[in-house]
Amino acid sequence: NPMSNPWQPEFTTADVEVTEQEVLFDGFFQLKKLHLTHRTFAGGNVTLERELFWRDDAVAVLLYDPDRDAVVMVEQFRPGAIDHPRSPWLLEVVAGMVEPGEQPEQVARREAREEAGATLGELMPITRYMSSPGGSREYLSLYCAPVDSSTLGGIHGLEDEGEDIRVHTLPVQQAFALVANGSIDNAASIISLQWLQLNHSRLKQHWEGPDEVEVCA
Repeated sequence: NPMSNPWQPEFTTADVEVTEQEVLFDGFFQLKKLHLTHRTFAGGNVTLERELFWRDDAVAVLLYDPDRDAVVMVEQFRPGAIDHPRSPWLLEVVAGMVEPGEQPEQVARREAREEAGATLGELMPITRYMSSPGGSREYLSLYCAPVDSSTLGGIHGLEDEGEDIRVHTLPVQQAFALVANGSIDNAASIISLQWLQLNHSRLKQHWEGPDEVEVCA
């Protein structure tokens, strides 16, 4: 049925050849220079040189309390927002990098503990997306999970990683309004909150009540 999948890419990774790859910088992230050739829609080839900001995979998770109809979010300083017109401190969903040997679900649970002191229930996948594929390689897996927000708050984060994180609990309608007026302006938070807005009544019903406190292993 063409309607079930109306688009398939014409080309695959087999249609790209990386002829040379230099690592220009190797630190917390990598910066690479790629010399590559790929096929074109017109039937020829094009050769490019491109710098590529290489990041390992990351995971973000939206903490939702169905009983209080609230979300738990974190506020922290972000170097990438150093010239932000309002503030380099952003309001975000819990997120972290995937360490070697870790599964995304494990990262979500670990980061929820470290950044918000939270224990998660069932992890519901939202999507997996690329943050900025024009110049950086980063895949981000997004989840939503139920929490009990009644005891959450305060300042968290791992001191040895330089983390200084404040926890906020917001009624969902307030969080949706902060997306609508541009106050929440980072991709993972916008995508996950808009997803919650679309699936709000279904999720509230699915997780509400005594089952919500049962924590999946």
